[in-house]
Amino acid sequence: MKTIGVLGGMSAASTQHYYAELCRLTRARLGGLHSPQLLIRSLDFAEIEVLQMRGDWEAAGEVLNQEAKSLEQGGADFIILATNTMHKLADQMMAGVYIPLLHIADATASAISAAGLRRPGLMATAFTMEQDFYTDRLKQAGLTPVLPDDADRAETHRIIYEELCKDITTKESEVAYVAIAARLADAGADSLILGCTEVGMLLNEANVPVPVFDTTRIHCAAALDQAMTS
Repeated sequence: MKTIGVLGGMSAASTQHYYAELCRLTRARLGGLHSPQLLIRSLDFAEIEVLQMRGDWEAAGEVLNQEAKSLEQGGADFIILATNTMHKLADQMMAGVYIPLLHIADATASAISAAGLRRPGLMATAFTMEQDFYTDRLKQAGLTPVLPDDADRAETHRIIYEELCKDITTKESEVAYVAIAARLADAGADSLILGCTEVGMLLNEANVPVPVFDTTRIHCAAALDQAMTS
């Protein structure tokens, strides 16, 4: 099995889900005491969040680039970035890195297309919903993303940063997220991308009226596929 380099900590809650899901999938596929071969570099998200809020993406990209190089030097065969938002910096992160990056948006788009769906709703951070680094990759795959309105985007973003990234879940926020998902379906979405790796803490197939595509689960499954190829 190849070694998966996981660049995480953005947030810690997300990285915990990645580790648990990769272990679960490996046991399901191989049985017994099997577990994945991983290198995990978990950053201090408080420092990254300051750079995000300041708009200093160049500095954030330099941090990710150094960490990607460290994973390569440590023996990783390829890298997964355990966050949707920071894929904004994917190109800068991988500059001078010679192992591949498995991009979360590409894996998600492939899963949606394979299901025969074309108009995914997207719930994520404001950066992911409002900038084109993520939605353009979905469009390049032949999809037409459906976004929440301004107020719903703001509330989705607030709950992620004020609650989910801190491992806080509340019934009130679940109700808010369920309502936003329903409005996306009413607007023509035929599926829903949980486009922040923490959104799955509140939404799932049981409380969303359209098929759900959890980017954490999709990314982990694609990473394990890649790790098990010769």
